[in-house]
Amino acid sequence: TRLAISGRDFHCPEGAGFRSVAIMKDLEFDVLILGGGSAGYAAARTVAAGGLRTAVVEGGEEVGGLCILRGCMPTKALLQAADVMHLVHRAPTWGIHPHSVTFDFQQVMARKGRLISDFASYRSQQLQDGRFTFLRGSARFVDANTLELSGTPSRRITARSFVIATGSKMAEPPFLALKRAGYITSDEALQLTQLPKSMVVLGGGAVAVEFAQFFQRFGTRVTLIQRSEQLLKDFDPDAHETLSTVLRREGMQVHTGTSLVDAGVTATGKYVEFEQGGVRHRVEADEIFNGLGRTPNTAELNLEAAGVRTQRGRIVTDDRMQTSAAHIYAAGDCSGPYEVVHLAVIQGEVAGRQILQPGSAHRMDYRLLTVVVFTDPQIACVGLTEREARSRGVGVRVASHPFNDHGKSMIMEALDGFVKLIADPRTGEILGGACVGPMGGELIHEIVVAMDRRMTVHALAAVPHYHPTLAEIWTYPAEELASQIPLP
Repeated sequence: TRLAISGRDFHCPEGAGFRSVAIMKDLEFDVLILGGGSAGYAAARTVAAGGLRTAVVEGGEEVGGLCILRGCMPTKALLQAADVMHLVHRAPTWGIHPHSVTFDFQQVMARKGRLISDFASYRSQQLQDGRFTFLRGSARFVDANTLELSGTPSRRITARSFVIATGSKMAEPPFLALKRAGYITSDEALQLTQLPKSMVVLGGGAVAVEFAQFFQRFGTRVTLIQRSEQLLKDFDPDAHETLSTVLRREGMQVHTGTSLVDAGVTATGKYVEFEQGGVRHRVEADEIFNGLGRTPNTAELNLEAAGVRTQRGRIVTDDRMQTSAAHIYAAGDCSGPYEVVHLAVIQGEVAGRQILQPGSAHRMDYRLLTVVVFTDPQIACVGLTEREARSRGVGVRVASHPFNDHGKSMIMEALDGFVKLIADPRTGEILGGACVGPMGGELIHEIVVAMDRRMTVHALAAVPHYHPTLAEIWTYPAEELASQIPLP
């Protein structure tokens, strides 16, 4: 049912009755955005630029969103420090002999804190620069057009359209014993004032492996336990093989293909028990790091009242980011399908443009899905992986080239890893690429651009590359594939 009030259309659920109509007479905004992180801010600036009266509701204790406060930016600040530390330790490789290598962990954390404070302050200024109304408090749906905002007293806010961008939160531990034993997550790890001497890291995703290497390089004895058969299970096995080899070489204990059994407290710390190959193992450490994943932050929104469908807490959307309620959209980690910040921004923009122009051509396209893991070596991929091609029955041609046979990486003594191209066997169009090696997160963007322009391996092989550079390594698999695939 649609209801026109003051020249505007509003969604009126069946059976809402006179009481809902009375609430909707006090319309405050055209669009309400739930969440002031990357996705929410992108949606807000999009609809505000289109002239709609917009409000952003932020329920977190801090303003900025996961990426700025507890995700991308603080972790990369710490990983940069770990990379510098590691490089200084390896200085004798180049004939350089520092007298001593020491560090002040509190200074490491303080630098991270200053950076994040600056980033968060800038985002806060953006949210309060007058383009839209910024409201603080937890929100829940009362009906399809009304939010109740926490406070004393609580307030009710109505709008014609909504974008839900409430992000994610740490998932509950997989078994009760782990909760009883106690653990830290990435949130607590970013606030540590001193390093634990030893640590068990649970998980093999990006967050787990990045933090594991950070702690290992600063002197913590790390044991990493992954339930799947490989680290970074969404990548191809060759990425796992390279990373696990490097982590073990740096002194980390890495266990994959495990089942977590028990956890608890000892007289001096904590323990984790797991099964691997039918054998039960026990690892003791000062601390346990839970890197087993996050879950959509939607449980308190009362989405049923708004008619928004979810699956395991994740908001179901189409390629326009539209939910099962036509006037409500979702973006970012609360909707997925990927927890990647640049995609969250694009999703927020798509939602905003659909609100401004319903049915427009602005849609999500994940053909150029790009993922980067900031370990050393960095691991990055775009588009189709070999594993995905096999699972979908897609015929492809694949070629790779190792960094230990490349001039610039040999000069850098950055010998671990490879680049790989995946191409259509008939046309030569580049369908995917992977880079496991130095500056992988930067190098992958050459293939992102190539795929965006739908280049073939023949075209990429013909592009001049300066010598000696890391980037010219892409020409080797491109030339190999170009020699195998006839020009169309």
